[in-house]
Amino acid sequence: MLSDPPNILSKGGVIASGISVELDDLRNISATGKDYLLQLQIREEERSGIPKIKVAFNNVFGYFIEVRNSQKDKIPADWIRKQTLVNAERYITQELKEYEEKILGAEGKIYELEVSIFNNLVLVLREYIEAIQLNANLLAQLDCLLSFASISIDNNYCKPIINESFVIDIKSGRHPVIETQMIAGEEYVANDVFIDSDSQQIIIITGPNMAGKSALLRQTALITLMAQIGCFVPAKSAHIGLVDKIFTRVGASDNISAGESTFMVEMNEAASILNNVSERSLILLDELGRGTSTYDGISIAWAIVEYLHEHPVCRAKTLFATHYHELNDMEKEFSRIKNFNVSIKEVDNKVIFLRKLVPGGTEHSFGIHVAKMAGMPKVVVARANEILIELEKSHKEEHKKSKPIGKSKNSEGYQLSIFQLDDPVLMNIKEQINNIDINNLTPFQALSKLNDIKKLLGG
Repeated sequence: MLSDPPNILSKGGVIASGISVELDDLRNISATGKDYLLQLQIREEERSGIPKIKVAFNNVFGYFIEVRNSQKDKIPADWIRKQTLVNAERYITQELKEYEEKILGAEGKIYELEVSIFNNLVLVLREYIEAIQLNANLLAQLDCLLSFASISIDNNYCKPIINESFVIDIKSGRHPVIETQMIAGEEYVANDVFIDSDSQQIIIITGPNMAGKSALLRQTALITLMAQIGCFVPAKSAHIGLVDKIFTRVGASDNISAGESTFMVEMNEAASILNNVSERSLILLDELGRGTSTYDGISIAWAIVEYLHEHPVCRAKTLFATHYHELNDMEKEFSRIKNFNVSIKEVDNKVIFLRKLVPGGTEHSFGIHVAKMAGMPKVVVARANEILIELEKSHKEEHKKSKPIGKSKNSEGYQLSIFQLDDPVLMNIKEQINNIDINNLTPFQALSKLNDIKKLLGG
């Protein structure tokens, strides 16, 4: 057998050279056909004295020798005429006919021989199936463990400590894939991550685009997974409390053929997380709610984080990367929610990504800076800055007139700063929201209720 055979027998090349003399001969004929025809042409030119004879092939006559009419008087006696053209004659020889039979039948015979040899091998191996399966299983385990050991040594991984606590404590964690793709001379910026069920259950991570929020979420999941499958991990140290499920909502994907938008896919996945969460779950949410309008997105994101914090049974460890800076207010209202941000530095109106996770929230996304880096026309960037200033000014004026997100002193429940409570429509919406039993609400009912509220607002 070959060291790297194809996956399908019909592709050929399954049996190695040296197993069958007949198979080797046929392969040699198939592989060296052009060389043989060139040698035949040279021999016939020398024997006949006819310069530049042509050896060719067509589907009607097969292989033939073509000679110009001016050279017909030099044709050898053993050449057999096959076709007369206007300016030439075509002939065959016994040697050419025999070669044609060999070359045209070679590929089919090669396949038949390989199938026959392979089937005979399978019949012989039937008696050794258990031993082969055992060896294959042991080799697979050795291959896996060797891979673990190899990458751990090559990339300076550490031995994680696995315990039954509800704590994930990673010191100087790195992304195992991204760090191997860094530009020469550039070093991956490692980060600490600490999550537990008692004091820091949910981390809200804000920061600019391209700062490294998504990479931080993914490396936390990968380190947790690698530790529990028996591999060393890319970190200085890692104490991993057993995790039974890793839930992720980290990418936008449409299912247009099934009539599902990005937002519907997002909500389906979020609903699956909330309905299957356990006390040992690790949840990673990246930009949840971005598939709908800003206020809808903030409302849903806030409600989901609140639900995870207030769950009566499970305190699932959660990392939530978001551009909704309003969620930073949750730290003041909920004891186990903490704000962090991926830091940057501004120098001469330019953004330098430090990629370091530090305590505290941030209120800037620097999306316009990223657009500028991407090569957006200067006139578009300049106009975007003007609009941003106008929107921020307008937002501040509205914020002074409205109440902040969170618990109201005069009423139960939660409200967004956009609600002006002297508006009868919004009073109606507030009453509907207060009457919703969130704990028993299905994802479909939630979307239906949200759609009803949008209709009341004229959406």
